[in-house]
Amino acid sequence: MSKPKQQMSNKQIAICGVLLALAIILSYLESLIPINVIVPGIKVGIANIVTIIALKKIGLKEAIIISVGRIIVSGILFGNVTTIIYSLVGAALSMLVMYLVAKLKFFTTTGVSICGAIAHNVGQIIVAVLVFQNIHIAYYLIVLVMAGTIFGTIIGIIAGLIIRRIKL
Repeated sequence: MSKPKQQMSNKQIAICGVLLALAIILSYLESLIPINVIVPGIKVGIANIVTIIALKKIGLKEAIIISVGRIIVSGILFGNVTTIIYSLVGAALSMLVMYLVAKLKFFTTTGVSICGAIAHNVGQIIVAVLVFQNIHIAYYLIVLVMAGTIFGTIIGIIAGLIIRRIKL
């Protein structure tokens, strides 16, 4: 006999809605930061603060819903189809890695964030290599890993501070 599927409570749905709205707002604010002009393909990942909080405080399923929802809405509003595809693949790999690393209980929130940021960059490079059919694009991963480490650290510290102070 299989277990019945658990449905999200009204409270969980409301929390996901609020966090999704916050993530979209943070994505918009990030779209105003011209860092992509300085180094192509690099983003701070401010909205990932919300994803990490959701993953740590309410669960994987909810974090996935928030992440995918944010990527689709933000891509439609501030990007394009290409942005959505790259972001979805990066987010999928990032979410998998963050979930597995968080399960180890060895890494702090900052460590989880760094691993997620680097995994996101790896996912995007995989898409770029497949789209352009050019393995040499992978050399750019060095730059992206450095940026992912720096911004992952900043995002992880902020997310960790918030996680310690909120109750969901």
